Amino acid sequence: MADPSSYRPQPGQVPDSPGVYRFRDEHRRVIYVGKAKSLRQRLANYFQDVAGLHPRTATMVTTAASVEWTVVSTEVEALQLEYSWIKEYDPRFNVKYRDDKSYPSLAVTLNEEYPRVQVMRGPKKKGVRYFGPYAHAWAIRETVDLMLRVFPVRTCSAGVFKRSAQIGRPCLLGYIGKCSAPCVGRVTPEEHRELAEDFCDFMAGRTGAYLSRLEREMHLAAEDMEYEKAARLRDDIGALRRAMEKNAVVLADATDADLIAVAEDELEAAVQIFHVRGGRVRGQRGWVTDKVEAVDTAGLVEHALQQLYGEEKGEAVPKEVLVPALPEDTPALGQWLAERRGSQVSLRIPQRGDKKALMETVHRNAQQSLALHKTKRASDLTTRSRALEEIAEALELDGAPLRIECFDISHLQGDDVVASMVVFEDGLARKSEYRRFQVKGRVGDTQVWHGEGQDDVRSMHEVVSRRFRRYLLEKSRTGEWDPQDGEDGLPEDDGKPKRFAYPPQLVVVDGGQPQVAAARRALDELGIDDVAVCGLAKRLEEVWVPGEDDPVVLPRTSEGLYLLQRVRDEAHRFAIQYQRSKRGKRLKSGPLDEVPGLGESRKRALVKHFGSVKKLRQATIDQICEVPGIGRKTAETVAAALAGAVPAGPAVNTATGEIIEDENPAPAGASSERGTEQ
Repeated sequence: MADPSSYRPQPGQVPDSPGVYRFRDEHRRVIYVGKAKSLRQRLANYFQDVAGLHPRTATMVTTAASVEWTVVSTEVEALQLEYSWIKEYDPRFNVKYRDDKSYPSLAVTLNEEYPRVQVMRGPKKKGVRYFGPYAHAWAIRETVDLMLRVFPVRTCSAGVFKRSAQIGRPCLLGYIGKCSAPCVGRVTPEEHRELAEDFCDFMAGRTGAYLSRLEREMHLAAEDMEYEKAARLRDDIGALRRAMEKNAVVLADATDADLIAVAEDELEAAVQIFHVRGGRVRGQRGWVTDKVEAVDTAGLVEHALQQLYGEEKGEAVPKEVLVPALPEDTPALGQWLAERRGSQVSLRIPQRGDKKALMETVHRNAQQSLALHKTKRASDLTTRSRALEEIAEALELDGAPLRIECFDISHLQGDDVVASMVVFEDGLARKSEYRRFQVKGRVGDTQVWHGEGQDDVRSMHEVVSRRFRRYLLEKSRTGEWDPQDGEDGLPEDDGKPKRFAYPPQLVVVDGGQPQVAAARRALDELGIDDVAVCGLAKRLEEVWVPGEDDPVVLPRTSEGLYLLQRVRDEAHRFAIQYQRSKRGKRLKSGPLDEVPGLGESRKRALVKHFGSVKKLRQATIDQICEVPGIGRKTAETVAAALAGAVPAGPAVNTATGEIIEDENPAPAGASSERGTEQ
């Protein structure tokens, strides 16, 4: 724990101008980002007597080891830079909202030649028009089903679209009139895009003009005695009105606004947002956060505005934003919102009328969200704390292991040897810090090749050595770089999270005494003595520690044992997933390895084009020639080689009897959890 006076800037060093400041800890990680109208006045507040600071602020300044700042011209620039740095560094002491659930949105992929209407979750993509978010995916599907009668836009996946185009027949929706079937040329790309844009306009609230136009067309058709057309238009109008009725009318038709409400206590806060477009509630979402910094309601609103509109531009930012309290820098925030929208944005507190009544409804939703969150989390948080305390007591640690890393080795009869590292912090998986290793057979400074004694113990020693050698290099910023550690150089000292920058309090290995001894030996060779090691053997779920002949036996009902099992099983799952992806990639193109003159790029192109070697074997020479980069001579060689190849039976894991499927193996890199440490 640092003394703030040890890194306090000298008098006169800090400028009296707007800017953004960063506190860093002893590992050079950015732990807090803030902005100020006057950097001198704001930073002076942090270096008062620690006893007089808010407890959370005191924790931050005693965790920090240095402070730095950047001067900007205006408060708006400070606001933009603060948002960028919070997004970039993910500081632990800044308020970070997290969704209390995953909200779906209605998306129209205007970035494609034939735009598609679909349900989407997760981060927004460029060129896609979003509506919502909605509380339930089924609500989106019901609305879309009603509107497809009038706007028959494509809703099928890329695979279905491509197949329909190949066979020349549309899918079921095309036959029943709920898709214009651009896949078979019933409409041109321009006509289909116009349908998609009309769909977007209607969803954006511009409904009155469109309904009036349909009604005029219906009356004209009736006057011309085109009764079938008039009846169809009548039904279309009815479908659109039913779709509109699903969104409650709460404000005047021309109202576009977002209403933000906050419910909070001493430790946590919940935020609810209602999106009103065209006077109707078009979407709702909610966030919850731990109050890791001393922040009031106005500060929570400011953070919510940054997170809500930080990635938005244009009409996604409404004309009006209604909040329960105005932030300190309201003029700067208003200017920032106006720049993102491209026109003036009103940021204010509703005082009376329908908007105030709706704000009270949003606030009740926030209160319910906070109460539900606390109910769900109470038992879970207590259980995790008890589990960490039991592990610390059983392993005789100085404190609870807040960061646990677990390693597992996976291979198939000595081939495709890989390893995984999973990370749990505060008893929860932190998937962004998972790592995967290709085991090279390196033990210390020697090389151990496959077939010369390669086994799990040596692999464990290699992987633990590589992980902590990288930690020492990033910590010291000195020493020679080892190319086998999978990096092409050390990253800049900019405060960003590094691959192996944070040491754990506990290393868990999947295995018994030999694996534990290998991990401990790897740490000892690197001079690391402040990281505990244990192993969890699968047979009897025994916990092994270095240098002990007998295991530590935790009760079967122990929360600590359950947490260790979850960590071990997650490492095993992650390792198996990676090993199977490598094995599947090798088996998928195995017969092509025998084709002379066929390189890796063209093998991948062939497999990607046909989907599998089995389908490639059934293809004609002309079909093989359609693959980019494959000439006729090469196609004839491939066809001849595959025709002469005898299809092998399924590969079998002799240890388990498991059949290894080679028809549709898991694609390499299928996990989005982490990249590979080569």
